[in-house]
Amino acid sequence: MDASLPVQALLGLYLGALTAVVPALVAWTLGFTFKYVTGVTIPGFGVLVLGVAIAGVQGGLLGLLDAQILGSPTALVSALVVMMVTLYAHAQGDRMGAEFPHRITLRTLRDRGLSADAIERVGQFGQVRVRTTGDVGDVEGYPPLPDALRATIRDGEWTFPADLPLSELETRLEERLRTDHDLAAVAASIDDRGRATISAAPPVGALSRRVPTGERAVSVEALVPTGVARGDEATVATGDEAVTGTVLSARTDADGSPPASAAPTDADDAEGSADRPLPTAGAAPRTTGGDGRITLGVPARDAPALLAADRAAVRVHARGTRGEFELLALLRRDGKRLREVRVGRPGSLDDMRPAAGFGGAGETAPEETEEPPHEVAVLAIRRGDSWTFAPRGTTGLDAGDQLYAVGSPGALDRFEAVVA
Repeated sequence: MDASLPVQALLGLYLGALTAVVPALVAWTLGFTFKYVTGVTIPGFGVLVLGVAIAGVQGGLLGLLDAQILGSPTALVSALVVMMVTLYAHAQGDRMGAEFPHRITLRTLRDRGLSADAIERVGQFGQVRVRTTGDVGDVEGYPPLPDALRATIRDGEWTFPADLPLSELETRLEERLRTDHDLAAVAASIDDRGRATISAAPPVGALSRRVPTGERAVSVEALVPTGVARGDEATVATGDEAVTGTVLSARTDADGSPPASAAPTDADDAEGSADRPLPTAGAAPRTTGGDGRITLGVPARDAPALLAADRAAVRVHARGTRGEFELLALLRRDGKRLREVRVGRPGSLDDMRPAAGFGGAGETAPEETEEPPHEVAVLAIRRGDSWTFAPRGTTGLDAGDQLYAVGSPGALDRFEAVVA
């Protein structure tokens, strides 16, 4: 050929791309099929020979194998293109055959995500609000739901993380409903718009199921505190006796019926004399307060003391506040975050201070740079099953230790880059 070398190279690229389509498709199919079915990878040399042979037959059919092309750099360039494309297609087919799921079930198809229209952005995370669509159905084999409970579930709204698949959202919604309303059975189905179709069964033996093994449910007349809830710890004082137990239910005279006299109930027959259960979690207040009746779960040996009393004084125990949650709230309010950082190299806190600009718990050691000081405080170090709290700068670090550090997001990123 009289064309210059660059023109021949470009022609070789064009002819190679033209003839490499079929060999690449065959190489991908063989690589994917063998890897997916048998788990065996076809040798690349065999696929390469097959691809060149197919390209040769295809070039002959297209009339490209004439004497001028075979004796020029065009044939060499086109052959190289065919071989590279064939090897690449074979590698991709082999990789896809290894990663493609071998079993596709209906549950796998259900594990799809939510529609983008149903996701609400909250800070750096997304959440979805699940609402009930239509009426709440009944579960076959169980009594129908009371109208009040059916309306509560129908008008309910629940918030979950938006990155969960639909199957996990359904499971969490069922657990939430079963916990909040003491349902005997519940089934939920959620579509990609966050709309739930729910069928539920009312509580069966609500009180007897809440009485711990070995205890008795005893009701006493008392001045019931406002807002007392099921699960609260309370002490009932009757003269010289004081019995501590768990609140199982409560009602006041304002609920519409006079309080009944105290009566012992066993775990198996408590339903017959049970008080009206308190409203479920999320409904407030539990009781309006005043004269009424409260039912507690107490040890069997303490039941006679309550039975002999006509009236008792109730003291509800303080649960206290969770200090760790208050601490996290204060840190977030100040723009700080708590992060777990894994140590990647041995050293000490002092060794890493100049690079990260941090101190142990109770001290800060900012760098004198042009940027604002990057303050990161290390609260604790976990090494296996042992913990070190409020470490100082001389504390040694080993690879694999877990540091719990507090600081701004940017400072934590820089600190993690140095430590990990």
